[in-house]
Amino acid sequence: MRKILFLLVIATLLLHTSVIHASGWKAGIARTVITPDENIWMAGYAARTQPANGKTHDLWAKALVLEDSLGNRSVLVTLDLLGLPKTLSDRIRERLKSNLNLSKDRIILSASHTHSGPVIAGSLVDIYPPDIDGDKSITRYAALLDSKIVQLVADAFQSMSDVELYAENGVTRFQVNRRNNNEGSLIQQTELKGPNDYAVPVIKATDRQGNIRAIVFGYACHATTLDGYTWCGDYPGFAQIELERMYPGAVALFFQGAGADQNPMPRRSIPLARQHGLTLAAAVDRVLQEQMRKLSPILLTAYTEIDLPLTPPPTREALTEIAGQSQIDYYKRWATRMLAEMENGQKPVTTYPYPLQVWNIGGQPLLSLGGELVVEYAIGFKRLFGQDIFVMGYANDVPAYIPSVTILREGGYEGDSSQRVYGMPNKWSEEIEPLIYQEMKKLAMSVNVD
Repeated sequence: MRKILFLLVIATLLLHTSVIHASGWKAGIARTVITPDENIWMAGYAARTQPANGKTHDLWAKALVLEDSLGNRSVLVTLDLLGLPKTLSDRIRERLKSNLNLSKDRIILSASHTHSGPVIAGSLVDIYPPDIDGDKSITRYAALLDSKIVQLVADAFQSMSDVELYAENGVTRFQVNRRNNNEGSLIQQTELKGPNDYAVPVIKATDRQGNIRAIVFGYACHATTLDGYTWCGDYPGFAQIELERMYPGAVALFFQGAGADQNPMPRRSIPLARQHGLTLAAAVDRVLQEQMRKLSPILLTAYTEIDLPLTPPPTREALTEIAGQSQIDYYKRWATRMLAEMENGQKPVTTYPYPLQVWNIGGQPLLSLGGELVVEYAIGFKRLFGQDIFVMGYANDVPAYIPSVTILREGGYEGDSSQRVYGMPNKWSEEIEPLIYQEMKKLAMSVNVD
C-alpha cells in the first residue's frame, strides 16, 4: 500500500510541477584534493611510529548535489578519510545550513575509512602518541578541511545541470569477515565463514546525451589493505581512479558500507590494494553497462539522532589495574585518561547521540548510519526493506564501532575492546541494536520506504 501511495505522490507532484521543473533531476558535481600539505601523523593504526613520508596518490573530497522536480536539494560528500568526529561534522553541517540552507537531513558526510589518510583532531585520541592533540599541523589540517568541504559544496551548487538518475546493485567478493576467519591461515582455507554482504550499490547520473557525469558506488569492507606511511585512498581510491579513467569526464564517489567487521583479504601491499580497487571498479562497470532502474525526480529525506546507551563504566580499581599492567599502550592511555577525568569530578557519558538518516531517491532507499557499522545491520535492514536498498556506514559521525547484540555477547574486538579505541568509557548496552532498528523503521516510514 505504501508503495502505491508513494507512486501517487510522485504522479501528483510531477503533474503540478511539470511546467516549472520540466527537466526533472538536476545535479551539481565538484571535487577537491584534501591530501595534507605536511607529512602529519596518519590515522587508523596504533602501531605506527612516525608521520607520513610520501604519497601513493592524492586523497579527495567529492560532492554530488541532487535537486528534484520540486527544487529540493541535498548533497552527498565523500571523503578519503578514516572518519569525521562529531565536533567537526557538526561544524561543517552548521556552516552548510548557514551558507546554503541545507538542513541535516539533506547532508551526508561519508568517509571511506582509509587507514592511509591523516589524523583528524579529536578522533581516536588514545591510540596516537600522547602529545598528538597539541600538534599544530593536525589542528591546521582540520581547519583547512572544514573550509575545503564547505567550499566544495558551494562549488557543486554552482555547477547544476539536467541529469537522469539510475540505480542498481552489483556484487564482488574480496571482503572477508575478520571475526570468523584467520587471516594468517587464509591461504589454506577452503571455506570462508561468517556473515557478509557482497553488494555493490551503484547510482549513475547521466546528461541529456547519455554521458555519465557521476558514479556513486559503495562496498562494505574496511579500507585496510595498506598499513604503510604514504597517503593513499586504499582500494576505494584505486577504484575511483580506475572508474574515472574508464569514463572520462565522470566523477566517481565511493561510500563505505556496513564493513566494520569485514577486511579486504589478502592484504598489505600496494599491488593488492590496486587489485581490490580494480576488482571493485569492474563490478561497478558491469552494473553501468547493464540495464539500471531509472529514478523518478522526487527526493525525500529524514534524519534523527538517538541516545544509544553504554554499560556502566569500569571501577577505579579496574582502571588502575589496566593503567598499570596492560601490555597494550593505548589501553593504558585510555585508562589513565579515564582516571584523570574521575579525579577531576568529570562524569563519564552514559549515552551517545547517534545519527540515523534515510534518503528516498526516486524510489531508491539509501540508509546511512554513523560509526563503524557491522555487516549484520545491512543484512537486517535488507530483510526489513528488501535486497535492493543501499546501506551506508561511517556517515556524518564516527564515534565508535556499532556492534550487533550477537557480537556484544560473543565479545572480541568490535564488541568490547574496540570502544577504548574511540575513548568510550565502556562498551555499548545490548539495547542499541533494537533501538537502531526501531528508529530506522520510523525514519523509513516518514519517507515512504517500507
